[in-house]
Amino acid sequence: MNVLIATAGVLPPEPVAAIVARLVDERDTVKVVTVLEIPRSFLNEIRSEEWRPLTEGAPAWEEEDALIARYVEERGQRLTDPVVAALQSRDVAAEAHHLEGEDKAAAIVAAAEEIDADLVVLGATRQIFAESAWESISARVMADTRRPVLVVPGHVPSDTEVEEDE
Repeated sequence: MNVLIATAGVLPPEPVAAIVARLVDERDTVKVVTVLEIPRSFLNEIRSEEWRPLTEGAPAWEEEDALIARYVEERGQRLTDPVVAALQSRDVAAEAHHLEGEDKAAAIVAAAEEIDADLVVLGATRQIFAESAWESISARVMADTRRPVLVVPGHVPSDTEVEEDE
């Protein structure tokens, strides 16, 4: 079984790991992915005339690619590491992949196709059947993939938690 777990940091690691551990064995593939959109302000700063490569003679585009890759890797690890750690604590081998893209839903669907996923696991912070969620990433993945999708509610602050934080 090939399982793709997509997270943006709201997917609760422990419940997801518990579910996936019941479904897979050591022969199966589990990939934890996150898709990051590089902030345009970051790219504009790199491309500005004020910016210079730190090493002389290095083409600017190589430095830009390296900076983008470093940003994606560092930010991606913060988002995928909790899920990977929860899976590993249940003896489930998992690989993290950090992708860059403007259309997160399309990137998740493409990643699921690439690994021939038998199941896609996603998080949701809104009620999936509420009209406001129709354009959410989870809803778009469900609509655009031909793969089974399991949507796990992410942590949404309750009214009491919101009152306590204020």
